[in-house]
Amino acid sequence: MASERPSTPPPQPTVTSTGVLPRPSLTPEQVKQIEINRLKAKALRDQREAESRKQNGPPSVGRSDGSSLAAGQKRPHAAISASNVPSTLRDGRNKDPAKPNGFRPLDEIQPARNFTKYVEYDFSKMTDTKGGFLTAEDDPHNKALHAPSAEEKPAHMTLKEWERHQLLRSLRNRREGPFEPGLSVLKKEENKTCRECESLEIDWKWEEIFSCAVCNTCKEKFPEKYSLLTKTEAREDYLLTDPELKDEELLPHLERPNPHKSTWNNMMLFLRYQVEEYAFSKKWGSAEALDKEFNRREQDKKRRKEVKFNSKLQELKKKTRVDAYRRSRKAGGGGGAFGDEIGRSGKHVHTWGRTVEHDGGVGVKTCVECGMEVEELEF
Repeated sequence: MASERPSTPPPQPTVTSTGVLPRPSLTPEQVKQIEINRLKAKALRDQREAESRKQNGPPSVGRSDGSSLAAGQKRPHAAISASNVPSTLRDGRNKDPAKPNGFRPLDEIQPARNFTKYVEYDFSKMTDTKGGFLTAEDDPHNKALHAPSAEEKPAHMTLKEWERHQLLRSLRNRREGPFEPGLSVLKKEENKTCRECESLEIDWKWEEIFSCAVCNTCKEKFPEKYSLLTKTEAREDYLLTDPELKDEELLPHLERPNPHKSTWNNMMLFLRYQVEEYAFSKKWGSAEALDKEFNRREQDKKRRKEVKFNSKLQELKKKTRVDAYRRSRKAGGGGGAFGDEIGRSGKHVHTWGRTVEHDGGVGVKTCVECGMEVEELEF
């Protein structure tokens, strides 16, 4: 028995934890399949290295990320360029070669129907004016901001050209200079002349707006006929209404910028003889009828003012009577008549001071002792 070779007993399965069976050993078939797979993978790696060696030249070493590069060698630009991105890769940085300027990542995203008017602003390129509004450079989608203004010089014009353009526009509006209507020597009967002195040098602006052919000399010579009235003067002096003054067919008017404030509405200027002709002949019948209507309205205004004053005076008397009664009750008295002296025996007699004229021409007298004020009206 001593000649027999000693043998190691087979290892007994050990239980690592309660209820967990040990991992079974691999069978010879499984070991064989693992070895075959390893050899196939090695053959594929050798094939890739051979291909990369033909392209790059120096031998390369396989890396863990699957790229075959030599030790210490950086990846070429072609490997990381966007042109090598596969067509199936969804990359927002990819540029469409069909477009000359490329496109932004969000250009291909179509908004929903409810948000078609939404405008995306790049706040990093916008200017904060501290005014709460967008400038023309910051808001390229606003057509109102980019609309050319008639008062601003266009970018393609020089300063000299812009001044000449402004001068021509002013002459065109006034119908002067080269824009003045021509006078025909052959057709003298068609030429318009001044209605006062029959001069040919009439104001064509007035003739176009007021249909009144008059020269500048006659306008200064007859101010009682050809002076201009404002809308307020025509309404207060001739008792015309706003609808009548706004009717250009009834009373034509000339508009001028407001001299009090440029942001207010333009002034409406009317020709005096046209306003008087309409007020005297068509609306009121005569100048005497207009004066009669004016006096009637003034009397009505004065009567309404008196009624208002009397009502306020009655309210003041009631308030004074109530205050006097309350003071007497507070002093312990049994009340008294209006005008009695409070806290003393006898009746109070007012001692009036000098009459002081207040705003509106109303005189006021004040009692020296009790401070009562009385207004005086002279009729």
